[in-house]
This record gives sequence, structure tokens and C-alpha cells, in this order.
Amino acid sequence: MLCNAPVLTVQDLAASFKIDEGLVRAVQGVSFSIEKGKTLGLVGESGSGKSTVALSIMRLLPKPSGTIKSGRILFDGRDLVTLPPDSMRNIRGKRIAMIFQEPMTALNPVYTIGDQLVEMLALHHHEMTRSSLLEACLELLKKVGISEPQRRMHDYPHQMSGGMRQRVMIAMALTCKPDILIADEPTTALDVTIQAQILDLMRKLQDEYGMAIIFITHDFGVVAEMCHDVAVMYGGMIVEEAPVNDLFKCPRHPYTKGLLESMPCLSTRRKAPLPVIKGKVSSLLEIPTGCNFENRCSLAGDQCRRKVPEMDSVSEGHRVRCFRWREV
Repeated sequence: MLCNAPVLTVQDLAASFKIDEGLVRAVQGVSFSIEKGKTLGLVGESGSGKSTVALSIMRLLPKPSGTIKSGRILFDGRDLVTLPPDSMRNIRGKRIAMIFQEPMTALNPVYTIGDQLVEMLALHHHEMTRSSLLEACLELLKKVGISEPQRRMHDYPHQMSGGMRQRVMIAMALTCKPDILIADEPTTALDVTIQAQILDLMRKLQDEYGMAIIFITHDFGVVAEMCHDVAVMYGGMIVEEAPVNDLFKCPRHPYTKGLLESMPCLSTRRKAPLPVIKGKVSSLLEIPTGCNFENRCSLAGDQCRRKVPEMDSVSEGHRVRCFRWREV
């Protein structure tokens, strides 16, 4: 069976931040690809490098501290890492859009929702008149399920609930019908009911536009509901990647297995303590000579302490960065 060509390919991406204490190697040798119409979940605990990968793709790492050290990000036949700033501005927001974790900080508090939507749309559609811009913005608000869009156009961000602000962020991201949507934990601050509505909305819009989605989260429940494929990150590296069903049925990295075991399920005894992964994440200021997870892994041996494992193939589409994955 023929496979679709990837719409985005990340190859050996490395990114770091300079801080007073030294150089933080936030992302180290990350590689993945995503096809049109598919959703890739980037999973891992806080500090694993998920958001740094997203900001690197968007070329939005904070300057001067954040830097892409090496690697390639291939989109539409071009390497985004080396693309001139003017060319990148034509792609950012138009071809590749991003939804941020907290819409209250992403939206400007002193401008109305309508003004911000119009500005976003006008940035990439200079030919549109003011009236056509307003009409297009109203249609976008309707599409993302905001009632009374005419009135809401005059609201400020603080006058909306968290769920409605997130719908506005989705509307802004969809103004140009992007090829790729990066969603950085878009439902973390929302209650379960609103979270379900937002996820359902994103699925419907993906079906309508055929866009690829990179979904960043630490919630495996969301991954099971949203994603086709999953890449698990730890210490700035991808340690396991697989189709979502394969990952849940047969995790092969000790870290992935630990994350899945720490999730409550219907059979969990009431008030029973959940399993935890012992230890803590190693500082990214001091990169170990061996596996990043070695200090927390019950299977670790001498080889794990001496050398960083390469990605090994488990089955078609399933790869793992572990010397002892057969014992997991």
C-alpha cells in the first residue's frame, strides 16, 4: 500500500537555551514526520522538550537565549531552519498555525476579539476589504461554535470563559486554513466537559480542512481520543514512537510503560495509591554519557550508563530508544 508523503519532516533537531547556570540542551536529535490529515501526539512530562520542538518549527524560540543548534525542518520542499525571516513570516500563521496553552496570555487584553481576528486575517489577505474581513471573521466564530458572534466580536478576552477564549484561538489559527496546526496543550486549563467539546471541534475541523495536527500533551487520555501516532519524549529526546493502538497495547520503553501504569483505570481500587516512576528527571544542564532515563530505570545496566541508545525498530512504525526493550 502506498503511503502519503509527509507534509512535515523534522530531522535530528537540536535546540538549546543559554541561562545564567549554563547551556540547557532542551531538544537533542529529535526526528519525526507527519502526513496530511493525521494527528501526531507529542507526549511527556513538563520539561521534556515538547513545547521547544513546537516553537522551533514555528521559529519562535525566544531570542537571544533560544537557538536551533542543528537539524532540518522540511516543509513544502524548504528547510524552515535556514529560511529567511520574511519567507518564514509568510508561512507562520498561514501555512503552519499554532494554538497556545493559555489563551488569556496569547490574546491581547486591550483589543476586542473582532479586532484581533481581523488583524490576523488581514495580515495574510491584503486584497480583502474591511467589510469582507468582518464577514469572514463572523463565519469563523460560527464555525468554532461561538454563539452570538456579532456581539462577541466586540468583547474583550476577559469577558469570555476559558473555553470560549480557546475557541477564539482556534478560529485565529484557522483564518488561513493551514496545512499544519500545532496545538500546545490546548485543553489543560479547561474542565472535562469543555475539553471534550474542544477536542470534538478540532476533529471536525481537521476532517473539513484535511490539515495535519501536532498535538502536545501530557494526558494519555487525550492521546487515545485524538491521535493516530504518538512520540513519547523524555529529557529532550524521543524515546518511543508508534501508532497509538500499538503504544497502548505494547509499550516498549520503561518510561512509556511507567506513564501508562500511572494512569487510573476502572479496575483501580478506590483510594489505592497509583504507581509512580521513582527518582526525578536529570538536569538538562548536565547531559549524562548514557541513557537519559538510566537513573530512574529498574532495567538499567552498564551499557545504559556508557552509551546513548539509538532508535531500534520493534515493528512497522514502532521504534524505541532502549537497549533492553525486549525485557519491558
